[in-house]
Amino acid sequence: MDRIDPHAAHAGPDPLRGGDQGTVPGGAPAGAFDPWRYRDQAGVADADLVGYKVEATDGGIGKIDSASHEVDGSYLVVDTGPWIFGKKVMLPAGTVNQVDHDQRTVSVDRTRDQIKAAPEYDETSHSDPAYRDQLGGYYDETYGALPPGTAR
Repeated sequence: MDRIDPHAAHAGPDPLRGGDQGTVPGGAPAGAFDPWRYRDQAGVADADLVGYKVEATDGGIGKIDSASHEVDGSYLVVDTGPWIFGKKVMLPAGTVNQVDHDQRTVSVDRTRDQIKAAPEYDETSHSDPAYRDQLGGYYDETYGALPPGTAR
């Protein structure tokens, strides 16, 4: 499967800012980023993703330790192994760009540094609304780190 490059330029206006009706392949619906919902085109479809490798835009980050398919509350917990000293990170479902079930790989549309800088994951707070708001807000803001006029 082809990976979607979040830095590739697209021809039209910025789909997340102009209120257009439609979507960009691999991107969030126009006008919104929903951190807690898998994108329709990502290919998740209630699959068990535990054990899949996770690829950021600039390299691997680890394997999925657990995955949630809660309505408006889906996420992945990734065991980073030695990459960041064996810590786990929680990735909101909205960061999932594409799933390759043949290769057992999940591609996310963030860099390793963006993931590493996210609010720290704590197993006891993953369902806490304040933590979810903080984490969802962080990943929403990371879209602002992309140059204007790029696909998301």
